[in-house]
Amino acid sequence: MQSKYAIVSGTVFAVVAVVQAVRVINQWPVQIGAFAVPLWFSWVAFLVAGGLCVWAFRSGGR
Repeated sequence: MQSKYAIVSGTVFAVVAVVQAVRVINQWPVQIGAFAVPLWFSWVAFLVAGGLCVWAFRSGGR
């Protein structure tokens, strides 16, 4: 059961990381209410989600 959870969570984090990278490459604007989310925030989200993805896939075999 542990490895299935790691695979699913790793896949979800991979999708989030890819979406954040695509947002930066295409410079898509994101607006939450009156707040415009800056592009540098997507770089941070990409690094965090990518790190969690790697961590999930590495821990999946244990």
